[in-house]
Order: sequence, then C-alpha cells, then structure tokens
Amino acid sequence: MSWLSFLFGKKPQPEKKESTEFTLRQGKSVPGDDAFRAWTSGDLNQMLKAVSTKTNPIDRHFLLQSIVDATYKLRKEEKYRKICIEYAEKHLQEFPSIAPVLKKDMGGTLPRVTTFQKYATVLTEDGEYEKAISVCEKALEYGLHDNTKSGFEGRIERIKKKANRNNA
Repeated sequence: MSWLSFLFGKKPQPEKKESTEFTLRQGKSVPGDDAFRAWTSGDLNQMLKAVSTKTNPIDRHFLLQSIVDATYKLRKEEKYRKICIEYAEKHLQEFPSIAPVLKKDMGGTLPRVTTFQKYATVLTEDGEYEKAISVCEKALEYGLHDNTKSGFEGRIERIKKKANRNNA
C-alpha cells in the first residue's frame, strides 16, 4: 500500500507498536505498561510522566520508590528535594495498600523499601526529627530493615541524639 500513499502524496501513519515486554505480576505474565517502562528506564522525566498511569501495585511501588531514589541523589537542589519529599509522602501514603500485594508477590517477605530511610534522612536534614522518627517507626511496623548494622532502631536513636544536640 505504500506505493498508493506515494502516488497520492499521503504519508503512511506509523504503526502503533504493542508492548512486547512482559513481566510477572501476582503470578501472571502481564504486558509491561508505561509505569513499568518508566521505572525500569531510570529516566526521571519518564517516571514523573508515568505517575498518573493506572498500574498494578507492584509497578506502582517500584515507580514511586525509583522517583524517590533518583531525586534523593539530587536533593541538594531545592527542586529535586521538593520532588523527593512529595513522592516519598505519596509512597508512604499508598504503602498500606501496596504492602500486602508486594509481600505476596515477593514470596512472603517485603523487599528493602528505601523510601523509608531516604525520607527519614531528608526530614532529619530539615530538622523535622519527630516526623523522621515516625517514618522509621512505621518501617518497623512493616518489619522492614534499612540494611545498616543497627537498622531502623539505630536510626531512631541517631535522630534522637541529633534532635537533642540541636535543641540544647
């Protein structure tokens, strides 16, 4: 048909590509969606665009966590610090509905959820000690560990010490 398009001066429309990537979600092979492609790309702009994509709880979790991870590294710049805080809060707000599905999908154990420790660090840097402690306590309620020697318990103690030094 391309010769007809050439003959009549019409440009052929590019064919829409169907997703050819699949991933395993909740025991089923499902096509990758915009949220999946965004968080696996590592591209912050693509991730931010995909936030409004309706997706499964697992890809939602990894999308939000990836945004927090990417902006946390750039948190010295106010723009990225604000994005980090916004999406950390969104992730923690949605986590109660994400956690059971994520735990089941991961074989009964939650993976390391870096949003809790990174958000607690940003809050501590901002002097919001009580809020940072609350984030760590919430992580403990989920049975999470931050992969430090002392875990979230030690993190809470360090935040309390810092709060006491700065309030003295």
